Amino acid sequence: MRIAIRAAAAVAATALLAAGCSRAGTTSTQASSSTPATSSSASASSSQAASTGVSFGTVTDVCHGGNATGSTDQGVTSSQIEAGVLTDVGFTKDPELETTAKVFTDWCNAAGGIDGRKLVADIHDTQLLDVVGAMARACASDFVLAGGSAALDGLAVNTRLKCLLPDFDAQVVMPQNNGASLQIYPIPWSDTYSVYGGYYQWLEQEYPASKNAVGILSGASVITQVDASLVAQTVKGVGGTVVFNGTFPISGVTNWTPYAETLKNHGVKGFTFYGQTDQLTALETAMDTIGYKPDWIDANTNAYGNDFLTLAGQTVLADQHNYADLPGVYPVEKAADNPATEQVVKLFDQYAPGQPVTLQDLQAWSAWLIFAKSAESCGSALTRVCVYDAALKQTDWTGGGLTAAKNVADPGAVPSCYNIEQATTAGWVPAPFDPNNGAYRCGMPAIKVTGLPGPTTLASLGLSLSALK
Repeated sequence: MRIAIRAAAAVAATALLAAGCSRAGTTSTQASSSTPATSSSASASSSQAASTGVSFGTVTDVCHGGNATGSTDQGVTSSQIEAGVLTDVGFTKDPELETTAKVFTDWCNAAGGIDGRKLVADIHDTQLLDVVGAMARACASDFVLAGGSAALDGLAVNTRLKCLLPDFDAQVVMPQNNGASLQIYPIPWSDTYSVYGGYYQWLEQEYPASKNAVGILSGASVITQVDASLVAQTVKGVGGTVVFNGTFPISGVTNWTPYAETLKNHGVKGFTFYGQTDQLTALETAMDTIGYKPDWIDANTNAYGNDFLTLAGQTVLADQHNYADLPGVYPVEKAADNPATEQVVKLFDQYAPGQPVTLQDLQAWSAWLIFAKSAESCGSALTRVCVYDAALKQTDWTGGGLTAAKNVADPGAVPSCYNIEQATTAGWVPAPFDPNNGAYRCGMPAIKVTGLPGPTTLASLGLSLSALK
């Protein structure tokens, strides 16, 4: 099955994805400008090459000076490496991916770049609907894609694979792009098994009365139908029952009370919400008004940020139990307890002062990091096949300590580790989910997902990996 989204429908289908979301690790909407902040320290150039390399977390010698030479592939010269960044910033007005690209490249270039070559971020704004055009522009100029994401990413996979462009993805959204060929996705994820098994298992164990009274409420779109199906299969896989699966107009409604009453009348004791942050907080306010307090609300990572806390207010935060499952990424609010996360915060302070560090920033940073480390290992012989093969050797990747471990060579593996956040009157905090591996709980149930579009492959386009040079 393939999903076709026409232009008019795409806006509606992805209004809730405007922050670059899906449950694959979404952005916060804290940033308000579409232009990344500039740093008083000035953007670094290759002339600032350091004699020794810099490390990030547990990843050593990432960027450094050197004598790499030659125009060894598209986007590579003796002086620079051009990496494309796909973003919906023109639609979302959220500069997260641009900001991460700026901070990473400034930091890397200050240390000498990649073996002496300056790292250049080539921003490709999809404006949401022009994802195929943005990808075509990347195909025409870039060495790889790095640290990017687009809400309609599945529509541009064919274009990317036809030009043999490797993608070091910050976040995947549509199933056609989840595990697609020539993709390096460094976040703990799977294109075959549900990554929410541990999360829903914990919710049902923590609130046993909700086990056979789970609901799903989402904005009506073809994309959220996929998300809702995944949730329903996961709930069933951990022994629960979905008693209500409903939708609302994707643009929202003026009165959320009927939806609150519907959930209450169906006996829903825990539900997942797919929509925008302001929509969820309006619904929860209506729930408070009618005295409806389910055991839990899966706000998902759409809500993981300051916007949700501000919009919800202290009363709703105290009355309702909101949770978000993080895809094995160390919590932003606990940065001081994790050297790698703290290092990102300090680098943002240095190169993009005033810009907050969000969940998607951390995911994008890991994507940039695995690309840079892989490229560094190639030296002068920097080609797409070299950098891609080098990345596939990372079978225990943690982004230097930003995430739980991921074998990037096996995108279909059973996911293992996860972590859960809870919204409280004091802010987002780790929920009491009994971690057994640092900040994470590992060993979630294996729930195979069926009936969804599969990832796009080179073979499906009549191509072969041997064509990559």
